[in-house]
Amino acid sequence: MSGLAESVAVGVEEEFHVVDLETRHLVPRAGHLLERLPGARFTQELQRSVVEANSRPYVRLEDLGHDLTALRRTVIEAADGLGLGIVAAGGVPLVDPAALEISPNARYEQMLEDYQLLTREQLICGAQVHVDVANRDLAVEVAHRVSPWLPPLLALSASSPYWLGADSGYASYRTLVWNRWPTTGPVRRYASAAEYDQMVTDLVRSGVISDPGMIYFDVRPSAHVSTVELRMCDACPNVGKVVLLAGIFRAIVLRELHAIESDAPTAPIRMEMVRAATWRSARSGLEGKLVDPVEGVPLPAAEVVRRMLAGLRPQLDATGDWDLVTTLAEEALAKGSSAARQRRVLERGGTMSDIVDLLVAETRSDVWQAEFGGPNPGMETSLLKGYDAVQDEAVIVGTVRAPYQPVLKVLDGLGSAELREREITRDRYMRDTGMTFQARGPGGEILEETVTGRKMAVDLVPRLVAADDWAKIQEGMPQRVRALEAFLRDVYGRREVIKDRVLPAWVVDESPGYRPAGWRVHAGSVRCTVAGLDVARDGAGRWVVLEDNLRVPSGIGYAVGNRRMAEHVLPELDRSAVLDAGEAVSLLRTALTESSPVSDPVIGVISSGPADAAYYEHKTLAEQMDAIIAEPAELAVRDGVVYAAGRRVDVLYRRIDEDDLLASPIGAALLDAVERGTLTLANAPGNGVADDKSLYRYVPRLIDYYLGERPLLANVTTYLCRDTDDRELVLDRLGELVVKPVDGFGGQGVIIGQDSSPQELKVVREEILAAPERWVAQETIALSTHPTFDGERMRPHVIDLRAFVFTGRQSIVPQAALTRVAPPDSMIVNSSLGGGAKDTWLLRKVI
Repeated sequence: MSGLAESVAVGVEEEFHVVDLETRHLVPRAGHLLERLPGARFTQELQRSVVEANSRPYVRLEDLGHDLTALRRTVIEAADGLGLGIVAAGGVPLVDPAALEISPNARYEQMLEDYQLLTREQLICGAQVHVDVANRDLAVEVAHRVSPWLPPLLALSASSPYWLGADSGYASYRTLVWNRWPTTGPVRRYASAAEYDQMVTDLVRSGVISDPGMIYFDVRPSAHVSTVELRMCDACPNVGKVVLLAGIFRAIVLRELHAIESDAPTAPIRMEMVRAATWRSARSGLEGKLVDPVEGVPLPAAEVVRRMLAGLRPQLDATGDWDLVTTLAEEALAKGSSAARQRRVLERGGTMSDIVDLLVAETRSDVWQAEFGGPNPGMETSLLKGYDAVQDEAVIVGTVRAPYQPVLKVLDGLGSAELREREITRDRYMRDTGMTFQARGPGGEILEETVTGRKMAVDLVPRLVAADDWAKIQEGMPQRVRALEAFLRDVYGRREVIKDRVLPAWVVDESPGYRPAGWRVHAGSVRCTVAGLDVARDGAGRWVVLEDNLRVPSGIGYAVGNRRMAEHVLPELDRSAVLDAGEAVSLLRTALTESSPVSDPVIGVISSGPADAAYYEHKTLAEQMDAIIAEPAELAVRDGVVYAAGRRVDVLYRRIDEDDLLASPIGAALLDAVERGTLTLANAPGNGVADDKSLYRYVPRLIDYYLGERPLLANVTTYLCRDTDDRELVLDRLGELVVKPVDGFGGQGVIIGQDSSPQELKVVREEILAAPERWVAQETIALSTHPTFDGERMRPHVIDLRAFVFTGRQSIVPQAALTRVAPPDSMIVNSSLGGGAKDTWLLRKVI
């Protein structure tokens, strides 16, 4: 199972019937609803009685459930104002086809002309699930391979027993209506996406269908992106059922991807058996027998579902979904299908109108929130009035996520005026403790000083990182650092990585961070005692590594200091579920101690002094580690022994650029001591070769080469402008990409294409053409945002996370991390360019 299985995103499209709450009939008023709904998330469908909602893709099923719930609430609230009801089900029992119309759209009008009654009777709604795959060839292959496992999913979703006011005898009559179209059912095997696309072209040329959008297979590869789409399920009244379908389908896709990757033999898929099993699921739902996908024999539905889940256990464990999916599945089996619940209404003397009322009520239900920690519809806050963010960590479609509700309730209770007073308290605390950071503008100029001195803007709204997310980071970051440590030892040694052609020699030899001093580090020394990795969540909730910092990464002192400041300024917040950041400094001292061959080493911190932007951190860490702090002029070497401020030191924690340190009068003698092993320099000189932007592209390959492992954290797709093909792509897409200098740090020189003027893009184009080896480009990642107080209310700001790896005898990730906050309307979070910070709450795992 791939180490990135937990990063495969899944999204859902839900179709909703629109009914009149008085007549309980479908009504053609979707257009009125769409006028009140955000166009990016809701669209029209063929019938004017249907509205479609589109979730964002997510890697966490919990996030998907929250988003789906918020979307439902949005459309329901819009419908309430119009006397309408919303139904998530395959069909609605009360229908007057003559009163309905197709949506005003040239394509739909052509479909009506071509398909007549089939179009007019398309009075059905489905739930469609999309799962990411690496490329369209895989999508085509997977679409065929998953087909035997889909009929049980149809049975779980079955919610359309009635058709035009009569019991159809089926749990999902929608399936029979749907299968009347000429391009439905399971898809056969195709050798490639090209062959599949040619089939689609031939069907369009035949005149039977008018466009590729009319390919309605049970599972189909997307025509434009690398996803596979499950299309065979009924819409479901309960959000939890939709989340269950998404979790199971993703696991099925992952299993087949793994089988393809490992060349595992598979039995031929008999399409007639798949069709038969689909019919049986539509007929019986969960209340009868289903066709077992393995044995091909009828078995009770509950047994088939449980067997299927047991077979998917490795995939569900890999995505962290096992507990949630099995809980949802057992609930679904215990409650039975929606079709059966609808029939019980009539059995108890109810009417078709009562069935519609049941479906409206179930669609409105907030079961997902109550049982699985979703957003609370009653959670309103004046501070979030008008808050508009697409991929926010605290707010989904205007609704506060459950973990943030206690925090925002306290802040809202304080109000904006009191929060401004607390900011004054914060500024006083930072001034009194010397907690500053000298920010610089785009041209390197020092930004305007404030009443607190050169303070870093620390927002009062804490950032929460879920326990399982933090667990992924804690596991994935040491893996990268171990591989990069091995790389540093190798390139300043035998250079096997180049001899084995894992990466080209120029990546090392032309790296701005490659230093002759790197060859003089004593054998066996830890080259990277302190690493700072910048990670971020994209819109789907994936954690991706933006940069590896192995030279002089800052932030650990600010991460600890932010917590202490926040506890002083906002003591009302309940932090009982938050991991203690305080032990980070002791762990740093342990790592520095273990990096020395001396049993009880004396530690020094070497800094350029008070003029350094991060001097607060240097001084604070030295004090808390009981270390000596010194500037280069205070160093001396006598008889091979290094002294700082008159005291012998065995380990120097370097917080100064290596070139500045080694160019000082004492530099040559220091390097001699490092080579002899009488001084450990942390971090070692020459580390820059391992964290420049060109090498970043190859880190996944280094993890495989040195560790024999798959990367646990993903990279951002990166293009090297030195490469002719990459350079041509970058120049064609400058307005879409993020362009960075190879040796850049602190955000200096970064150009974000979508935010740049034509003149800025022209300048960077000329610079790339003049010196392509100095530039890389990356795909623009839609980084998550977070509420940040602006003095009156909350506004979304882009954030990332700098977390740390300390390496002594082993690598450890301290439970303190620094959330960096971009200025308003910016994507650059670096503190040196005016970015701010937040207190970061790493949450404990709930047992």
